[in-house]
Amino acid sequence: MWPLAAVVGLAALASCSSAGYYWQSVHGHLSLMNAARPIDELLADPALAIDLRPKLEQARRIRAFAVSELALPDNASYHRYSDLKRRAAVWNVAAAPPDSLTLRRWCFPVVGCVGYRGYYDEAEARALAAQLEREEGLEVRVYGIPVYSTLGWLNWAGGDPLLSTFIRYPEGELARMIFHELSHQVVYVGDDTMFNESYAVAVERLGVQRWLATQADAQARREYEAFDGRRRAFRRLSRDTRRELTELYARKAELAQDPAALPAQKAAVMARFRDRYAELKSGWAAAGTPFDGFDRWVDEANNAFFGIQAAYDELVPGFEALFAQLGGDWPRFHAAVRELARAPRDERRARLKQR
Repeated sequence: MWPLAAVVGLAALASCSSAGYYWQSVHGHLSLMNAARPIDELLADPALAIDLRPKLEQARRIRAFAVSELALPDNASYHRYSDLKRRAAVWNVAAAPPDSLTLRRWCFPVVGCVGYRGYYDEAEARALAAQLEREEGLEVRVYGIPVYSTLGWLNWAGGDPLLSTFIRYPEGELARMIFHELSHQVVYVGDDTMFNESYAVAVERLGVQRWLATQADAQARREYEAFDGRRRAFRRLSRDTRRELTELYARKAELAQDPAALPAQKAAVMARFRDRYAELKSGWAAAGTPFDGFDRWVDEANNAFFGIQAAYDELVPGFEALFAQLGGDWPRFHAAVRELARAPRDERRARLKQR
């Protein structure tokens, strides 16, 4: 869900002479594409890893379901597989001021402005993060992304492949990733990451519900319910903390008379966030489902982290309400979102928040 580093690089390289960042984007994506092999070819290979075969077969079924049941694009994407031999497809850098959740934005030709900058090399991402901290005093977050979308622009060249960075995810998570990324090929609005990602999250949630209800077995449903329940609880906690920080930063002018006031109150908000997360973990452990998968996010949480979270959940309830209003009709839903995307940004956001 997520980065558009390859699209940004290809589009920008075509329109300007800057090397460096754009070259790594082009080279990184072409390397990924060149490593891709058709799923049918892999499944016919007797040397295919024994644990990979069922996941590729499962991904093929999910891909077909996305077309037949969710009205997602029937094109070249996700019919090939790339083994990247690394833990992430791309590393994103996000940054925000110490007294704001507004992300620093990077702007590119064609795709517009986004609240992150993506790299295929983790060291390059961390070098940028260190520079932003040192030279601009920003709070930064570097995070690995298992998959990204080229918005369908490269379907002529084989499309976005399945990747080793997420193919072995549990069934519900694998379906979620594929549905999310395909949705970016249905609707994408330049300069509005929140709209794009909230729509994709709504599609993934609604799509996975249908997949699990009609295609998965009881064990897969239980596994997904347990994991998604923890994820939703963590997102609620993050939203609550984001709301506290937003209210605090809105008062920064009145707190400016005491230079220590805002940092002290901010530290108190962050302490409550970590205390409440500890309570969540205790509850999961008491229920016999211990989980520490959010620990690193909590340990490194800062304004950049909460700014990123806002893009992925702020407008989701509005999209889900729209889907329900249209009777769960997927083609009508996608068409309504396309129409909504044509409205000015503030208007479309306001319409979604009113639902």
